[in-house]
Amino acid sequence: MPQVSMTVNGKPATGQIEGRTLLVDFIRETLNLTGTHVGCDTSQCGACVVHVNGKAVKSCTMFAAEAEGADVLTIEGVAAPDGTLDTVQQAFHEHHGLQCGFCTPGMVMSAKALLAENPTPTEAEIRDYLEGNICRCTGYHNIVKAIMAASGQDVSKIAAE
Repeated sequence: MPQVSMTVNGKPATGQIEGRTLLVDFIRETLNLTGTHVGCDTSQCGACVVHVNGKAVKSCTMFAAEAEGADVLTIEGVAAPDGTLDTVQQAFHEHHGLQCGFCTPGMVMSAKALLAENPTPTEAEIRDYLEGNICRCTGYHNIVKAIMAASGQDVSKIAAE
């Protein structure tokens, strides 16, 4: 079986793969990083979003071999080593941007990518960017509010839902 090597969350990672191994499966099964979720297997839900070389990617649509030599960031690598939450994670916590939590890793990773591209997005821009992420619990209101808060915008006049 072929071998693949990449950097995951700042650490070297190498493993044996079949040619058909998806990046999400390599992350979850070989590296035992289970924060990246498999929700649909069809690239519809966004629960599997990770960053590959700084870009948000649905890891259920990418072969692990395609990430050879890449820098991969998963949800486990977002918080500081001491466990301090990242700005986006903290905003999700403070503004109740989650309920069951299944979609949260993908939402956080997508939000981080959005804020890297657009540091102060409008509500409409956030909703448009998150179109590829499905949340069956929240109705997105508090997720949008959390992302706006993470960008430093005043969300005090946005009513809680």
